[in-house]
Amino acid sequence: MKQKIFKGDLVIWTIFFLLSSVSLIEVYSAGSQLVYGQANFLSTFIKQAGFLIGATVMAVFVHHIPCRYFKLFALVGYAVSVVFLVWALFGGTNINGGARWLTIPLVGVTFQPSELAKGSLVAFVALVLSSSQRKDGADNHAITTVLIATCIVCGLIFTQNLSTALMIFGVIIVMMWLGRIPARQFYPLVLGLFVLFAAGFFTLRSLPDDSHHPFYQSKLTSRFCTWHHRVADDDMDTSVPADSFVITDGNRQKVHARIAVANGSIKGVLPGNSVQRDFLAQPFSDFIYAIIAEELGIGGCAFVLLLYIILYIRAGRIASRCENNFPAFLILGLATLLVVQALLNMMVAVGLFPVTGQTLPMVSRGGTSTLITAMYFGMMLSVSRYARSNGKKSIPNVAREESAEIQKDFQQG
Repeated sequence: MKQKIFKGDLVIWTIFFLLSSVSLIEVYSAGSQLVYGQANFLSTFIKQAGFLIGATVMAVFVHHIPCRYFKLFALVGYAVSVVFLVWALFGGTNINGGARWLTIPLVGVTFQPSELAKGSLVAFVALVLSSSQRKDGADNHAITTVLIATCIVCGLIFTQNLSTALMIFGVIIVMMWLGRIPARQFYPLVLGLFVLFAAGFFTLRSLPDDSHHPFYQSKLTSRFCTWHHRVADDDMDTSVPADSFVITDGNRQKVHARIAVANGSIKGVLPGNSVQRDFLAQPFSDFIYAIIAEELGIGGCAFVLLLYIILYIRAGRIASRCENNFPAFLILGLATLLVVQALLNMMVAVGLFPVTGQTLPMVSRGGTSTLITAMYFGMMLSVSRYARSNGKKSIPNVAREESAEIQKDFQQG
């Protein structure tokens, strides 16, 4: 069955299905709010199962596409993503305080264009870096093209979803390092970005606390108040005695996530027995790792974390077996994207990072986002097929040329 349908790297397929299994269990457990008052308490389970079946079909379909065709996705997907991001910014649907959603006409399905933009930008950067490679590294002009493309996408995203914009920029920085951007260009860029990030951080902390301040009333600045409270973190003073600590609307998510982690302890309370799922606003999405911690304990948390780490290690090994630069940069970029997003979600759940709203790839509840993530898995699996073919069956380029010359001489003489 694997030879006919599930081709590509077996380890990546195993990670895909293990994450899907965790998703099915934990989304069903954490979705009590979604089925509250409904007659069918299996509705969340059935919907998530449908999403995951669709995701499997998507991954199977995409991984059968030869990875060279993803160069077309890099160009067309990037252009389409920019159009969708502009549309979402000025005419998108406002959900959870951000105009980051688009509704497909007639069908009524909503999706975030940033989900598609992440992967298309990674593919575009992989294409630029691969085409600009020289013996001593990337061409001097590659960094300009990469930065322009990245700034366009992140600039359209950041006013409504700052964490996603910063995450994407960070992933592209890693890709530029892997793509051998000249050190005289790369390190000044990193230093400048660090200074810019620090300035932005302290600027956000100094903004007014009043959400009704005139500065927050425009569409482009409406999210700044949320970011200010997240980086200020004034409502989580751990020096306050436990009996005097007050749970407010500002710290509710963070407090109950930490309570969930503490309740889970080592063994966990087992699936279906979570208490904090009834207090967290997004227990099946943004804070699903906290529910995993509560129900599966430290072992469950470590297991999920290990899956993403293995995914990244496996992507690196596959990239090292690629003869061409584009598939190598593509699989490393996609793996970096998924793993960084997963780490951000986990760090938020355990209180090591401000609330970002990033979901846990292939685990958090979702429809179109799950399908798009599955598409990225399919692209990585397609690269793994290419690498495996080159590693076992193909003749190296030099040997192939020599064979052609010998055959030509033989036919002529």
